[in-house]
Amino acid sequence: MKLSPEYYLNEDVVALAKNLLGKVLYTNIDGEITAGIIVETEAYFGIKDKASHAYGGRRTNRTETMYSQGGVAYVYLCYGMHNLFNVVSSVKDDPHAVLIRAIEPLIGQAIIEERRNMPITKPAISSGPGSAAKALGIDRSFNRKDLSGNEIWIEDHQLHYQDDQIFAGPRVGIAYAKEHALLPWRFFIKGNPYVSKPNKV
Repeated sequence: MKLSPEYYLNEDVVALAKNLLGKVLYTNIDGEITAGIIVETEAYFGIKDKASHAYGGRRTNRTETMYSQGGVAYVYLCYGMHNLFNVVSSVKDDPHAVLIRAIEPLIGQAIIEERRNMPITKPAISSGPGSAAKALGIDRSFNRKDLSGNEIWIEDHQLHYQDDQIFAGPRVGIAYAKEHALLPWRFFIKGNPYVSKPNKV
């Protein structure tokens, strides 16, 4: 059920971002297990992608995690308050990553409600990358953690979607990336209420 370490070595981060839809992201924090179905992702294509933290081969304390071999978590702070969770992919020193933008709560719903201080019926509980991470208790302490371990991992529950069920369009909030902002590297499940805005297709 748990994705194999080899899964994350895929060098086509765009295909991987699409394939992660329907997979189930788990966390185990002090014995409390929560999980959600991944319903929205964005691909970041390493040093060639103007929207990527690693564009042009940039290496800083923050981005160094992206240069790891695929299969670890990359968690960074956005706007000084939101922890964003990314799946590092590809081979070592090829800094590809997939941002998990939204999940549909699946396991540990009462814990998720407590973390987010809202009912599970409100899509905002896990819609958007900051909310998705908070719902699963993901903070910067998860940075560099092995996605094959027992604290954070992804499983395949055989949820598959046809191409006509998946929206592919521009990524969100990356106007600074100029022409790369228009690349259709954001994917989400059409009609899923937990997808972040804009969710029109």
